[in-house]
Amino acid sequence: MNRIDISHLLRALLAVGLTSGALVAQAQAVDVAAAEALLTANKCTKCHSLDKQKDGPSYKKTAAKYKGKADAEAKLFTHVTTGPQIEIDGAKEEHQKIKAKDDAAVKNLVRYILSR
Repeated sequence: MNRIDISHLLRALLAVGLTSGALVAQAQAVDVAAAEALLTANKCTKCHSLDKQKDGPSYKKTAAKYKGKADAEAKLFTHVTTGPQIEIDGAKEEHQKIKAKDDAAVKNLVRYILSR
């Protein structure tokens, strides 16, 4: 390899390393216990589960739907805080809003779902 090729290779490796580090930092930022407690308190598990379809999609399916989308966290935050119309077995109803002390708890919950 010539010097220019090595320079490009080093830049590419640095970019991959920084991206990986950011993803790890984001994953570590989730307080799993707090998120799961909020899911339980709001009875989310009645309609959702980690990896199985119930009346609502699994968290795994939701994470896959939003994967790679820059606005994923904002869209899911809006969904769980505004009570949009959803359809269950052909009947429309309002999605339950997450009740939490503050937005940070809800954002943690959203990051939890997106990390599944």
